[in-house]
Amino acid sequence: MSKTEEHAGDTVALVYQCRLPLSTSTVNHLAGLLRRHLKSTGSRWRSLPPGKIAVIVLAVLRHDQRLADMAGGNNLAESTVRRWRDEMIHLLTARAPRLDRALKKIAKRGREVVLVDGTLIATQRRTGRDNRKHFPASTTVTACTSSP
Repeated sequence: MSKTEEHAGDTVALVYQCRLPLSTSTVNHLAGLLRRHLKSTGSRWRSLPPGKIAVIVLAVLRHDQRLADMAGGNNLAESTVRRWRDEMIHLLTARAPRLDRALKKIAKRGREVVLVDGTLIATQRRTGRDNRKHFPASTTVTACTSSP
């Protein structure tokens, strides 16, 4: 048996690469949103360029990568990645059409079938009698014509 200074419970940071199947236009769109936002708010700089921030946020959102893992692999604080994620979600939702307006637009075009794809997001619990989980939906609407 050899003596070492390292304890069995110590962890070693390991950075690895994985494939993130995204189109260039998706990354460029998100990076462009961020660039315009930074310019409009007068933000001076970020620790990484908007394109790299977009890739990190997409990895968190699309592949459910943990914030701490993405932060550690990019030499960032976890709170920084969380702030970027929240900022990007806000920028994207500001551009999304409201559900009622999307449905009216679909009806005007004479579509007969609407597919609604929703994601449930857990939020704070209610108090008192209504103490149960509340899940608002993040919704994507797709219209198609029905076939006879």
